[in-house]
Amino acid sequence: MSEGFGTFKDRIFDREVFSRNLRAARIKKSYHEYTREILVQTGLAVAGGIMAVVVFHLLSIRFTILKPYPPFVQDVCILVIPAAMVFLGLYFQPMLSAKGRCARIEMDLPYAITYMQALSTTLTMYNAIRGVYEQEDLYGEVSKEFGMIVRDVELFGDDLITAIRNLSSTTPSENLKKLLDDLILMFESGGDLPAFLASRAEHYREVAEKELDMALKTMEIMAEVYVTAFVAAPIAVMIMAVAENMSGQSTLSALMPYFFIGLPLGAAAMVWILSIVVPGENVEITYRESKSTEFGTGIRVTDTQAPDKKFTQKIAARKRLLRIASIIRNPIRYYMSDYRFGIVLGTITGSVIVVLSMLGAFQGVFPKYPGEILVCILIMAILAPLVIAYEIRRYYVHQVEAQVPDFLRELLDLKDIGMTLQGAVKLMSESKIGLLSSELKLVSKDVRFGTSITSALVRLEERIGVLVIKRVISLIIRASEVTDYIRDILFIAISDMEHYLKMKRERYTVSFAYIMIIYLSFGIFLYTAYQLNVSFISSFENLKTNIDISGNVLDMFRMSIILGFFSGIMAGQLSSGSIMAGFKHVILFLIAAVVMFAYVL
Repeated sequence: MSEGFGTFKDRIFDREVFSRNLRAARIKKSYHEYTREILVQTGLAVAGGIMAVVVFHLLSIRFTILKPYPPFVQDVCILVIPAAMVFLGLYFQPMLSAKGRCARIEMDLPYAITYMQALSTTLTMYNAIRGVYEQEDLYGEVSKEFGMIVRDVELFGDDLITAIRNLSSTTPSENLKKLLDDLILMFESGGDLPAFLASRAEHYREVAEKELDMALKTMEIMAEVYVTAFVAAPIAVMIMAVAENMSGQSTLSALMPYFFIGLPLGAAAMVWILSIVVPGENVEITYRESKSTEFGTGIRVTDTQAPDKKFTQKIAARKRLLRIASIIRNPIRYYMSDYRFGIVLGTITGSVIVVLSMLGAFQGVFPKYPGEILVCILIMAILAPLVIAYEIRRYYVHQVEAQVPDFLRELLDLKDIGMTLQGAVKLMSESKIGLLSSELKLVSKDVRFGTSITSALVRLEERIGVLVIKRVISLIIRASEVTDYIRDILFIAISDMEHYLKMKRERYTVSFAYIMIIYLSFGIFLYTAYQLNVSFISSFENLKTNIDISGNVLDMFRMSIILGFFSGIMAGQLSSGSIMAGFKHVILFLIAAVVMFAYVL
């Protein structure tokens, strides 16, 4: 019995491909464990569907959108759709996760190689690899991959070459695999590691640009499919349904189940695939307290001494008080850096909208379609605080990124005339380079109070919290620890930063055209609805023909809500690779839909 089941399972799942994708995606399950989980989860979805069908029959519950169809259609939808979603999602997850990791590895690989180059001047190859592994917040998936080497060496006791070969055989990135193979050859031949990494860094910058081109082409295809399948198709079906309704053959209501079920599921699947395959824009801001300085991490307490609990509690209470005071002084800074504030505020505004609706506050304002308009207002009220937080954060990150090249060039010029790093930072703090000037003044003040320049720069990167600043400062700190002559490292940092900004501009240029197409497509949808329900009908009045398609207006409104929500999410995914970037588009689309169907029609 078990052999027959195993044969059946192997026919569905290609064991070799599945195992390779699981390793590449770093899913910590074996082939048998994962395939068993797919079948079990699918079985549970089917069992849940059967229970739901039984309950719905006992309680005589039927979805209104399925009423034009026989009752068994609802039973089939309840059984098939959840089970298919669970099966397909788990089935393709390893492959999509591996491809997504591959894209993110190859985007971060040039910067990780640059960091290794700075470390390799004084450290061994293993310690340079370990240095990248320890900077996971800077180099993302590359750090995770190098962590496999550290694990094999320190935990499993493998030698470095064996550990590198193990990673080379499992990594999803062909470029990282080639780099690892070249590292093995270089190591065994006794080559010059810094020179090797310098040549590879430039090579992989070019490779990253090619990978970005491929990712943008994938994004273009996804955008075209979305516009065709999820915007143009509903327009065509809507026109055909109205034309058939004129002859009394059909109504749009009979087609609504396909839109209410198919559109959300298909659009959500496209957004999910795009989020995995195409790397998104990094606008993370992380603030961490610097707990270690040049004075050490603390005073060692002997085993016979017990810590003073009251003193410790006072220190903790003082820290909380200082944090609250800091939030009060800089509310926007904390609001944009922590989305929990926006989520709480959105929950409060959404609750207020619901309470006002229950009290009848919107009956006089929105006499038509009160339920649909309430849904739109509720979505907008919940998303608006998050939109504000995200857009402020994005503006802040872009401003910092735009100032970094000028900061590095000015630092390079001052180093060329023989100034120390401390003197250069002090002089630059008096210049006008935007936000960084005020932060450099704090660095200069820390140095005057006796803090080392490296510790002051660490505090700088933690205060700003932007990824590119952390990469640049980490590179400068590592270089300054090795030598005071950091001119070459600054050139590398400038090149990396310009490459990063160039790729961001290319992505924005390509995505902007497709965002405009999505806006245009949604506008055409609303315009088509207007023409069908106003101009088209009025043209038959002179013919004294009684045509009533008013029942289709509500269905069109509901369709516009679905399209507006997912079109906004898709626009954000195309522009920045983030669902949150699409919330502002969602709000604009829903406002347009409410205005059109509640006031114009």
